[in-house]
Formats: sequence, structure tokens, C-alpha cells
Amino acid sequence: MNLQDITFQLFIYFCTMNTVRAKKNLGQHFLKDQNIAKKITDSLLAVTEQILEIGPGMGVLTGYLFENKNFYVKALDVDWESIEYLHDKFPDHQQQILYGDFLKTDLSELYNTPFSIIGNLPYNISSQIFFRIIENRQYIPQVVCMIQKEVAERISASYGNKTYGILSVFLQAFYDIDYLFTVSEKVFDPPPKVKSAVIRLVRNNRQQLDCDEKLFFQVVKTGFNQRRKTLRNSIRSILPAEFDSNYLNLRPEQLSVDDFIRLCQEISANF
Repeated sequence: MNLQDITFQLFIYFCTMNTVRAKKNLGQHFLKDQNIAKKITDSLLAVTEQILEIGPGMGVLTGYLFENKNFYVKALDVDWESIEYLHDKFPDHQQQILYGDFLKTDLSELYNTPFSIIGNLPYNISSQIFFRIIENRQYIPQVVCMIQKEVAERISASYGNKTYGILSVFLQAFYDIDYLFTVSEKVFDPPPKVKSAVIRLVRNNRQQLDCDEKLFFQVVKTGFNQRRKTLRNSIRSILPAEFDSNYLNLRPEQLSVDDFIRLCQEISANF
């Protein structure tokens, strides 16, 4: 290798040593706008002292979170490059910056009290993250996250809306959801091909469903998997013999969370 090649390699090294490469397989798009970052972190309500950031990346949200003395923050990332970068960037908080996959981590090992979640969620696994949140809803009273705009609109949609779907029902059963603001694709590196949005979920007063929970999830999933059909046709395979209900004449997007609960009560009563 000649001197020119060595000089070039050193140039590349110093250009990249203070950054993290966005990895397509991890769905990484790093937020680079400080104003948006502050707006997102300011959206956290003082619901819990404990905060878990999912996928801190290059730490643009993390820095603002560490500055807030009302919160004790842990940041969880599946990318070792991000972990090493953040350890260098926030040397006083290394014990709070952890390697791990939120979808696989035993959350009870991280917290023994309720905690809120914040993060710029990877688009490719955002639905899986929300299902994990539903499973652990008794420990997670608040979520502030940035996701694909289309998904945010679907989650926050009211019944009767064409975008209302499985995640809308499951999340709205246990959380009050606010669509906070839209985020341009231009504030990311690399920029995604779609716009993003920030939403906030706050646990509602429903501690448990007033029906068989397993049946509830089954009815909602089965119904929306054939959403163009009326429920009479789409969920026929899970109905008791000779069962009838006015709800069966409707398509799934026409039922509210409470309607689905009442339908499940009627089904259970006829088994």
C-alpha cells in the first residue's frame, strides 16, 4: 500500500470513527434534527420515573433524556456498534446503555417497577414491538414513539375508518392514543422512503377485558384477516352452532373495542 492509499484510508477512518453506519437489516434511520428530537422527548408525560429507550442509535434522543433529572433512563440497542459509540459519547452513563433485543429481553430483569417506553422504532418490526408492549401492558403505562406515518394513522384511527385494523383494536383496548405530529423523511440519515409520525400511548382504566381475552384476540384477528366480509362470514369457523348476533351483519372496522367485547361475551354465553 503506497502513501496515497494510506492517507486515503486514514481520511476514511477519521470521517467514520464518530458515527454509526445505518444497517438496512436492522431498519435503522437515524434522526439528525435536534429540534424534532427535543420535541419527541418533551412529549413524555411524568407518568413514571423509569424510562426505556428502544434503539437509541446515535443517541440524539438519549442525550435529551439523560439531561432530564426527572427520569432515570436505560437505552437498549441490538447493534453493538451503537452501544460502543454511545459508551464513548456518554461515558457517565455507560451502565445505562445496554445491549439487547427488546423482542427477546426479559423485561423483569430490567425493571421491577412500571416504566415508560420511548424510541424511534425500526419500521420493519414496529408491529412486533407493539404486540410485546400489549403482552406487558401491566408494566408499561406510557409509550412515546416515532413510527411510519401510515402505521401511526392506523393505530390511532377510530372505528368506522378504513385504516382501523387489528393493531387499532388491540392497542386501543388498553391505551388512549394521541397522534402528536408528522415528521419529514428529510430529517433522517439515511432518509426513509416514507414520512414518519410520533404518537403517544397512555394506559387507560381497563385493567382487563370483560370477556375471554383469548377469544377476543382470535375474533379480532380472524375478522380483520377478511375485512371485506361481514363477521358472519369471516369468523364463521369460531362461532357456536346456531349462534346469531346483530354484530355479525357488520364488517370488523364497524365495531368499536366495546362492541368486540360484547360480541365475545355473546359468543361465550352460547358455547
